[in-house]
Amino acid sequence: MVDTNLLKQLREMTGAGIMDCKKALEANDSDIDKAAQWLREKGIAKAVKKASRVSAEGLFNAILVDENSLLIYELNCETDFVASNAKFHGFMDEIGELIKASGAKNTEEALKATNAKGETLEQVVLGYTAVIGEKITLRSVQIIKKEANQLFDVYKHNGGKILVVTILEGGNAQVAHVISLSVCANNPQYRDESQVSEEWLNNERSVLTKEAEEEFAGNQAKLQRIPQIIEGKINKELKEICFVHQGVVIDPNLTVEQYLKDNGAKLVYYSRNVVGEGIEKKENDFVKEVMEQMK
Repeated sequence: MVDTNLLKQLREMTGAGIMDCKKALEANDSDIDKAAQWLREKGIAKAVKKASRVSAEGLFNAILVDENSLLIYELNCETDFVASNAKFHGFMDEIGELIKASGAKNTEEALKATNAKGETLEQVVLGYTAVIGEKITLRSVQIIKKEANQLFDVYKHNGGKILVVTILEGGNAQVAHVISLSVCANNPQYRDESQVSEEWLNNERSVLTKEAEEEFAGNQAKLQRIPQIIEGKINKELKEICFVHQGVVIDPNLTVEQYLKDNGAKLVYYSRNVVGEGIEKKENDFVKEVMEQMK
């Protein structure tokens, strides 16, 4: 049985996980110095040191779990160079199959999934961090479901930097793919007016009203027409930000709404997933870095 005080001390020394520290102590007869060395040799302690670094590059991938379920996940690294590496792609496929086999539905469940060696996915990712020399993070795991009479389309832009998932009812594979391409190109804020919040509408009306009052100051005729003018501007903005009113990539003059109607299809769902979205990327000051190295 491993002494809990030794376990705590080793964790503080190396920053490694509890289970890794336990294994290290068991493998080295509770000798804490040998256990710390063991963790370094395994690359685990080294990997933990990279935990504070920013991994905002990487790729998204998608795997069919079954006919009606799609697994999508995001694997991050620190540089685009690593993201384009064949080894990174292979590792991405490997963990995708592990997540699929585990039945995990989110990131937390996925990280607890175990491989044939009994290692958790969290440990596997940590180990790969040590091998590759960059911080690797499994950031996002989700399952998207559809009905049996609906169809999926998946579009990976730039190898997976952007991943679009579309679900249509009716239509066909080609129609679904055109919609995916259009989602990627247009980056719509909303599907249609029903998704626009009252908060956004009220804020927009307030801003536009103040602008109009300044612009039309002294012109009573136009001041009286401000409510109608504002509604006209709001409707114009809604057509610009709502996907159904935007053009499809194959014909920008044809709206998504009309394209779907012409092909007997209904847009059930879409998502546009961008690698590293929301992560604040660190800007490197290379001059400062060189000066520090010289010191």
